This record gives sequence, C-alpha cells and structure tokens, in this order.
Amino acid sequence: MDAQPSPPTPLPSAPSLGQSPSAPISAAGAVLLALEDSLRLLFRPFAVWRWAKLGLLCLFLGGGTPTAAVQWSLGALPGDFRLSSLLGRARQFIGQHPSLIVLVIVGALALGLGVLYLRSLFRFILVDSLVNREVSLGSAWFALRPLGGSYFRWLASTLAGLVAAFALMVILALPGLQAISASGPGKQFATASLALILALVVLIGLAVGLLIMLTDDLVVPLMYADRLPLPSAWKLLWHKIHADPSSFAVYILLRFLLSVGVSVGVLLFLVPLLVGLFSSSIIVAAVVVLALHLVGLTWVWSLPTIGLTILGLLLLAALLIVLLSTVGMPGQVFLQDFSLRFIAARSPSLAVLCSLDDMEEAQ
Repeated sequence: MDAQPSPPTPLPSAPSLGQSPSAPISAAGAVLLALEDSLRLLFRPFAVWRWAKLGLLCLFLGGGTPTAAVQWSLGALPGDFRLSSLLGRARQFIGQHPSLIVLVIVGALALGLGVLYLRSLFRFILVDSLVNREVSLGSAWFALRPLGGSYFRWLASTLAGLVAAFALMVILALPGLQAISASGPGKQFATASLALILALVVLIGLAVGLLIMLTDDLVVPLMYADRLPLPSAWKLLWHKIHADPSSFAVYILLRFLLSVGVSVGVLLFLVPLLVGLFSSSIIVAAVVVLALHLVGLTWVWSLPTIGLTILGLLLLAALLIVLLSTVGMPGQVFLQDFSLRFIAARSPSLAVLCSLDDMEEAQ
C-alpha cells in the first residue's frame, strides 16, 4: 500500500468567498469565479517564470487544445518537407533490422508510460497551484507523488483495458469483414454485426473519455483535499452526483461547451503563429542555402550538414513546444479552475482550502 500523506488539518466551516453553505454555486457561477481566478493567477501580476511553469504543466496534461494543435501543425508542414518519405524510409530500415522492432516497441512503451506518469502527477500539481495561487513544482512534486502514483496506476490500467477491448472488437469484426465481401444471405447479418460493433466501440470510447474527464476535473481535487485514494474519491463523487444529478448534468454539458470553445479559440489564435513559424523556418533555410551558393559552396548531405539539419529541427521543435504550451495553457488553467470551483462548493474540506486562499488575497 502507498504511504498516504496526512490530510490537511480540518478547520471550522469556511465557505468560499461570497457563498452560502446551504446554497452551493451553480456551474454557471463557477465559470465566473474561474475566470476571475485565472486572470488573477496569470496577470495579477504577470510573471514570465510562472507562465513558463504553468506552460510545462499543461503541455504534459494534453487534452483537446494541444493535441489538436499538434495535429494541425504537422499537417501544416510544407509539401516539400517529405515527412512521409522520411517515415517510409525509417519503417523500411527498421523492417530490415528485426531486432530494432523490439527496441522501438519497448522504447515507445517506456516513453508512453513516462508521459502518462507525468500527466497524472502534473494534474495534482496544477490543482495545488490553483488552490495556493502559486506554482511550486519542487515541493508539490514530492508531496503529491503518492496521489499521482495512485492515479497513474488507475489511468494506465484503464487505457490498457480500453486497448484490449478495441483489440477484441477488431478480432470479432474480422469474420464480418470477410462475409461482407462475399455474396449470400449472411451479408446483411454481417453488416448489422459490424455496425453494432462499431457502435459499441464509439460508446466505449465516449464512456472512457467521460470517465477520465470526471476524474481529472472532480476526483483529483477530492483526492488532493482529503488525501484520499482514487477509489474512495470516486465513491465520494458518486454519492454527490446521486444527491444532485441535475447540477452535475449541467456541469458536464457546460464543461463540454467550454472545452470546445476554448479549443476553437486557441486554434484560431495559433493558426497565424504556426504559419509564421513554419514560413520563417523555410525562409531561414533558403537564406542559408543561398548564402552558401553566393560564396561558391553547394549544399550536399554530409555529416556536418546532417548535424546542422538535426540542430535546426530540434530548434524548430523547441519553438513549437514553447508556442503550444504558452498559448494553450490559459485555457487549461481556466477549465481546471472551473471544475475546482464547482466541486469545492460541494466539498467542505476543499472549500476550506479555497476559502483560506481567498481570505489571504482579500487581506
């Protein structure tokens, strides 16, 4: 069993600022509080180092905004970049060396688990930063590791189960795919079976996505406030949902709308920035080649030029990461604070932590 840190010292009832204990704020009220909290954390005062730390946290948290931005940025690469050709050559080289396949699989699995662990732990650090109005990566890292480890194990097992379920669906769908290609009375049955399997895949994916969203948004703050293990926190949340299903239904709907709005807004803001970044990189590369041509040199692929190219790509990747983390971070801070404010109005211990910070800010 993991050694759990001692829970925060219980204090007398201290409802959130301007909130009645008998009337928890609604989801709409949590939006207004989260907006005020986000502006205060990010701009009052504005601190570059705080933005950098929050950007690092939100980069590993992933989600709709950074994921969509990465996909768009890869699609925005110029046609002559020949990314697909490079990937094809890499696959061909790996195919000629079977031992590399195992190495690539193990490396990819280790990298994925590492990112998943950081995502789990950084979720708690983000909640801690919102509660305390300060980002303390070092102290929060060591204090919240037991909670992050508990969440990581649950998240890894959930995703592994999802992958296993999808694999089972694919195995079940293979006979249907073969039957569809053939003619006969079994074709309609095979088509209906495939449609049912596809619907199950979609429903399972949506259910797991909702489960992870509720865990990120509502269960993690409950675990943080009372230092609860994840199953106990989920049991507590389920009791709260059962006691007030309409408020949580409105929260889920509003959370979805806010998430879509934030993602669209950030992507619209990122489009000109990403176009400018890639255009600038192409211009710089063209200037380098032209400068070499003017002095009588020709660009040929050799060890120095390959090293220079790798260095340029690493610099471009670093700039892209900084851009995505900086632009996408305010939206993620707002969404997490929205969830924090909503569940804090229904959790006395979490309300105490938020109220103490509100009172310190008001003094």
